[in-house]
Amino acid sequence: MTTTAEKPPRIGSPRPTTLRSSGVAGRRASTGYLFIAPFLLVFLAMLVIPLLYAAYISLFRSQLIGGTVFAGLDNYTRALADPRLLEGVGRVARFFAFQVPVMLVLALLFALALDSGLLRFSKVFRLGIYLPYAVPSVLAALMWGYLYGKDFGPFAQFADLLNLPAPRFISNSWMLASLANIVTWLFTGYNMIILYAALRSIPEELYEAAAVDGAGQWRIAWSIKIPAIRSAIMLCVIFSVIGSFQLFAEPKLLQTLAPSVIDSAYTPNLYAYTLAFTGQEVNYAAAVSFLLGATIVIASYLVMFVTNRRSRP
Repeated sequence: MTTTAEKPPRIGSPRPTTLRSSGVAGRRASTGYLFIAPFLLVFLAMLVIPLLYAAYISLFRSQLIGGTVFAGLDNYTRALADPRLLEGVGRVARFFAFQVPVMLVLALLFALALDSGLLRFSKVFRLGIYLPYAVPSVLAALMWGYLYGKDFGPFAQFADLLNLPAPRFISNSWMLASLANIVTWLFTGYNMIILYAALRSIPEELYEAAAVDGAGQWRIAWSIKIPAIRSAIMLCVIFSVIGSFQLFAEPKLLQTLAPSVIDSAYTPNLYAYTLAFTGQEVNYAAAVSFLLGATIVIASYLVMFVTNRRSRP
């Protein structure tokens, strides 16, 4: 009885299983690209292309005689020496310096209170703090503008019942604090959710070991919880840097109530908007916007650099 020996496969010839697996991988890859294609199209159309176009027009200048001419970096040089722009940047820097610490401390306290498990009706409490974030900033500014009104607001009416002068929430000395109150009311819940999610990811074994050693709730929060969520706190700080320097909707809407306090250059974003849509200086507005973006990047980097240096042993 004889047996025939199988022919060995040729060297370098693909095996059938290899061909099938490579085909499946190729189909999966193409399917993945199809899923992300809508996002990429919107990302390119709504962000990348407008940014490239804005960078392009920022290098030109419109003149009454001669039309649009190439200006190089003249618009950027003008913006760096523009006193109105520099005053607006300094104003939002002051806004960031006192508003963000208050907002993040409140968000951290609320997150720690929720994570402690000692609150009754914690879900209702969490929803109540987060709910203002669901309110659009335009509606929030309109609502607080009504409350701040010196002629028709409820605070002014209550002061009138007590024969007291109406509080001047939208005066020159109080306007920045009034804006900070609106932003804090809006975004405390958002930051609280980020910090609370980070707290829920900490292993329970750390709390149990600390309790065995005699640590109380405050000691656990200070020595375990807050150091463990330092990266989440840093994320909130970076978001707050970006939001502070992009302040626009709140001063724009309160401008109608206090036009002598909030001018067209009260914040850099408001200044760029006024230049583009009121002054028709689109080229200069594009340069101002790019410088504002660079300022945000630099401020975010400085915050991260200082924080990382302090956290090093």
